[in-house]
Amino acid sequence: MAAAFCYMASNMIGTPLMPGYAGELGATGTVLGVVSGMMSFVSLFCRPIAGNLADRLSKRLIVGVGSALYLVSSLWYAFATSPGSLIAARMVNGVAFACCSVCLATWMATLLPIRHMGAGMGLYGTVNALAMAIGPAIGIEVQRLVGYRATFLMSAVLAVVMVAAVLLVRDGGRPVGAAARGAAGDGDARTDGARTADGGAESAVRRAGPPRRLLGAVIEPRVLPLALVFMLFVAPYYATQSFVVEYAAARGFHVAVSLFFPLYALALLILRITLRDLFDRKSFRFFFVACSACMLAALLCLDLMANNAVLVAAAVLTAFGYGVMSSATQSQAVIIAGRAHAGLANSTYYVGIDLGMTLGSLLGGFLYGNVGIEWFYPVLMLSMPLAWVIYIAAAHIIHPAHTRR
Repeated sequence: MAAAFCYMASNMIGTPLMPGYAGELGATGTVLGVVSGMMSFVSLFCRPIAGNLADRLSKRLIVGVGSALYLVSSLWYAFATSPGSLIAARMVNGVAFACCSVCLATWMATLLPIRHMGAGMGLYGTVNALAMAIGPAIGIEVQRLVGYRATFLMSAVLAVVMVAAVLLVRDGGRPVGAAARGAAGDGDARTDGARTADGGAESAVRRAGPPRRLLGAVIEPRVLPLALVFMLFVAPYYATQSFVVEYAAARGFHVAVSLFFPLYALALLILRITLRDLFDRKSFRFFFVACSACMLAALLCLDLMANNAVLVAAAVLTAFGYGVMSSATQSQAVIIAGRAHAGLANSTYYVGIDLGMTLGSLLGGFLYGNVGIEWFYPVLMLSMPLAWVIYIAAAHIIHPAHTRR
């Protein structure tokens, strides 16, 4: 849990600072977006590799490498001298993000007793949500007090704590096959179940043939339309996360921007607690309609962010829009693919997140550097109509016959 919090917080401390820091180092226009989006772009290609390695090597080794790379990238940020060196550091950060994001959740699941799996993974998700909100808030405030370079050194300290936490976990998260051989005859239901599922999936992929095997190792095609829909929620959220500080300054808004992220986290925690039963009772269509409306309203509030009351409304609406949609999408991805393909379903879901983060950063940089700042959020609002277009075109895939309500 400590490693999970530190990896996400270390990552998120620098996210809202990247455009301003890159600008201070001489970057302009679209280059600001390239700096912000390079991490997620690299992660998009490295995540499948990390996932495959996780089936062959211990989770401790892969997360340990990721933790060490977080430390390297944080120090690189602190001592960067040009936009080019900052982009290189973001590439290292992307590899680290891929290693940790894929393996920490899987490692956590292997450490939990099966009877506490739901509660444990729910707590893991909560820790990640808190880190994603607290990290940017801390980064914005610390940067205001001590500057960019000292703030990235704080990120490096979190990376050191993460390395220590990884080394202190007694169970190194060996591959399922190795664990089963090491504990032959112990009757562990988790190991046997995982081995059976892995074996079935492996057989299915082997029967599919070479071209499909390559595709099936990375994505679940039936989940791809759903991932593209969610991508259009991620893009405006990540553009906000990356550029909201510069946006508020450019518009002359005197608001406490750093409050946006903790308010979002608080609202999301309340929503996840109060809506937990609703996710099982209501269809994905219900959540898509409600969340797209809330996301559109949130972007409108950010466009009109003239005081802190509107900022609070934007944070709460973002939790209703992006935050709730994240949970609904991940659940629907598993429903579409079926339990036997839950791993690929989640992998495809994360592809949507990576694409959205990359698109949001690049689009945000382009809008900030090349279009009038007053058009920043009106253009981002177009993502919701586009999400509706994809949803309507792929409704028969997103809502399989056996789940249609």
